[in-house]
Amino acid sequence: MTEETKTDLLVAEDVYLTSGVHIGTQQKSADMKEFIFKVRSDGLYVLDVQQTDKRIRAAAKFLGQYKPERILVVSARQYGQKPVRVFSKTIGAMYFEDRLIPGSLTNPQLRNFIEPDIIVVTDPMADKQAIDEALNVGIPIIALGDANNETRNVDLVVPTNNKGRRALACVYWLLTREVLKAQGKLLKNEDYRLTIDDFEASL
Repeated sequence: MTEETKTDLLVAEDVYLTSGVHIGTQQKSADMKEFIFKVRSDGLYVLDVQQTDKRIRAAAKFLGQYKPERILVVSARQYGQKPVRVFSKTIGAMYFEDRLIPGSLTNPQLRNFIEPDIIVVTDPMADKQAIDEALNVGIPIIALGDANNETRNVDLVVPTNNKGRRALACVYWLLTREVLKAQGKLLKNEDYRLTIDDFEASL
């Protein structure tokens, strides 16, 4: 990666690398092949952080077109729950920080029935119920996708390690900042007071 490319990233490349955003799984899906940078000697697939960076920007721009209260963010994964909560509260979105209750998007008889305009899922595998229901009602889906995820039903995938505590904190931290910018609530990066630590789940 050239010096010029590095400066184009949302944060220094080191921030992505030390957070483990690029560390994939030992399996890769055909859907995620284009986001894989290389395979390590221990068999782990390494994701391309330039693509992650590009997709965080794209996801933020996409989300910026929606009323925040009509955005739903979901994480059945334990390490994704705190990042999702902080992200959602900061931008003003709805969230499920656990498994989506079946019928939440499709059954108006349910007490917790909601009608979002777009959904963000932390892991297409763990959040399959949310994806199925979003497909059923025809709303766009943004997903954080690891090397092994199936993403053919996803409208926009952000390639990242979606299992690591620090990686999830980093991606949601950046996504929050970029969405706030897209919403016109943040003018300069220097005004953004949240840190990765604010998003990281405790052990």
